[in-house]
Amino acid sequence: MVAMSGGVDSSVTAALCVDAGHEVVGVTLKLWGGHADRGCCSVADVDDARRVADQLGIDHHVFNYAAEFERHVVQPYLDAHREARTPNPCIECNRHIKFSLLHERAIALGFDAVATGHHARIVRRGDGVRRVARGVDPAKDQSYVLYMLDEVVLATTLLPVGAMTKHDVRRIAAERGLRTAAKADSQDVCFIAGRPGTAREVFLGERIALRPAAVLDAAGREVGAVDALELVTVGQRKGLGLAGGADPRYVLDVDPRRAVITVGERDALAAPTVVLEQWAPSTRPVQGGVLAQCSAHGDAHPGRLVGTTLYWDRPQRRVAPGQSVVFYDPAAPDEVLGGAIAGRAGPSPGEGAQPTGS
Repeated sequence: MVAMSGGVDSSVTAALCVDAGHEVVGVTLKLWGGHADRGCCSVADVDDARRVADQLGIDHHVFNYAAEFERHVVQPYLDAHREARTPNPCIECNRHIKFSLLHERAIALGFDAVATGHHARIVRRGDGVRRVARGVDPAKDQSYVLYMLDEVVLATTLLPVGAMTKHDVRRIAAERGLRTAAKADSQDVCFIAGRPGTAREVFLGERIALRPAAVLDAAGREVGAVDALELVTVGQRKGLGLAGGADPRYVLDVDPRRAVITVGERDALAAPTVVLEQWAPSTRPVQGGVLAQCSAHGDAHPGRLVGTTLYWDRPQRRVAPGQSVVFYDPAAPDEVLGGAIAGRAGPSPGEGAQPTGS
C-alpha cells in the first residue's frame, strides 16, 4: 500500500514500488475538508493521486479518517493553544493516523508493507535494531517528524525517496510524465492552509476564546499588550505591542494562568536545560550523550539526558512547551534514538510579579 497525498514525493514512491516489482495499491487519506475544501486532502489532491495511479496502472482508493483526524490532530492542536503550548500537528498525524490507523488497516487487509513519500531512511544496525535515519537531502529531511516510529512499524514500512534528493525525485517524475512532477510542496499546516487573512488567527478564533494578555519585562514592568495570548510562542519577537526604539525583545515565557507574557533581550533566550515529558513509546531508555534537535529543520546540538531533563553542553535557545525534542545518536548522527515533548521548565521569569505600568 502506498500512501498517495497527491504530491510528487508520494507519486514517485508509487512509481518506484511498481518498478521494484511489487503489487501496488495507492491510497489517499481524506482527513480534512474544512472551508472550501482547502489544504491537503483537497479534491484537487485526491484527483492528482488518482490520475497518477491511473498513469502507473495501479488501483487507487480513498480512506476517510476525518473523525479520527479531528480527534487526534485538530482537537489537540486547539487544546495546546489554549494551554499556551506550541503543537506540531504533522507529528501527531504521523503518530496517530499515517503510521498507526493506516498501518494497522494495511496489515489487516493483507498488505506486506506501507510505503510513504517521506524524506527519511530506515537503517538496520548490526544488532538487528531498525532506526529512522535522516534522508539523503538535508534540505528535505523529515526524520524529525518520524521519531515516534517503533521497530514493529519500521519492519513493514518503506521510504523509497529518502535515499534521493528532491531534484532526483522531480527528475524521475518528469521522465515518467507524472502530472505531479512540477507540483509545489505543501508548506502550511494542512487544515488551515489557503485560508484568507491571518490563517492561524482566523482558524483558532473560530474555535477557541482568544484572551488578551499583558507583556512584562523580567522585572515585572508592563511594556506592552497582546490581543491573543494563544497566538504567542516562546522566541517570538514581533506582534507584542512593544514601543519602538528599544533593543529587540523576545518572548521568554507565556503564562496562560496569569495571562502574562514575559519578554527579554536575545541573550535571555538561552537556557541550559529542557524539561521533557510524553516520551515516544518507541524510545528505548536513552540516557547520557545525545544530539538533540528541537524543530523540523533546525540543527542538532550536543547534550546529556539525565532522567527527564536534557542538559545542553552549551545553553541553547529556549524550547517552547509542546515542541518535540528529537534525539540523534552521537556515534551515528543521522540515526534517531527517539524523542519527547518539551514541558514547562518551572516558574516563569518574574513569577509572581504583577503589572506595574511602563
